[in-house]
Amino acid sequence: MEIAIKNPLIFFDLETTGTNIAKDRIVEISMIKLPLKGEKIVKTRRINPEMHIPEEATAVHHISDEDVKNEPTFREIAKSLAAFMEGCDIAGFNSNKFDVPMLAEEFIRAGVDVDFSSRKFIDVQTIFHKMEQRTLSAAYRFYCDKDLEQAHSAAADTMATYEVLKAQLDRYSDVLENDVDFLSKFSTQNRNVDFAGRIVYNDKGEEVFNFGKHKGVSVEEVFRKEPTYYSWIMNGDFPEYTKRVITKIKLRGGVK
Repeated sequence: MEIAIKNPLIFFDLETTGTNIAKDRIVEISMIKLPLKGEKIVKTRRINPEMHIPEEATAVHHISDEDVKNEPTFREIAKSLAAFMEGCDIAGFNSNKFDVPMLAEEFIRAGVDVDFSSRKFIDVQTIFHKMEQRTLSAAYRFYCDKDLEQAHSAAADTMATYEVLKAQLDRYSDVLENDVDFLSKFSTQNRNVDFAGRIVYNDKGEEVFNFGKHKGVSVEEVFRKEPTYYSWIMNGDFPEYTKRVITKIKLRGGVK
């Protein structure tokens, strides 16, 4: 089943130096863009992360320092990438937890302001886990009856994710609606305020902490009672996007 879209839809996957959103960097990005009209556009770009790629990361995606030494940095491609993604909804595999937060951090570091607030996000892994509880390779085999060759290359993983979602729409036509709004809501596990899920909405629509000693407590309430908690976060190893979100909440609440 082809995917019904209201806006252009981009499937993407990242290969990185590691899994720390605040510290690690992108070494490869692959995208499939489904425009409202015309053929899909496929792009893959390796990126110089300006840091050493740990051997354990290379063992997974097979990209080494030597492979990217002459590639552009993220800062050099950030504006053109933002333009390519402008107005698009976004899909990926485990993308809501990792790829989207990582990409948002890179844009912030590059000084390129990308507004994701009006986008819809489809996480194919969440749909898969809700329905079958497996990995991307298993999902590809289960839904598409194919073995995923070159797993953990951005291009192969991105194409597999695209094919899996189309197959999911066919298999679960009685549950899944062929609609980006529905798929976005279905593949969202938490009502995140920030991409990393450190701040979430509670049942009342209030922003609450989703970690640590104040988990489940209103952000505004914590900052009123313990103003130093804000400084601790701002000086800590948290994603820049998370820091932006809590700063906005703090200022909105009039907390000094």
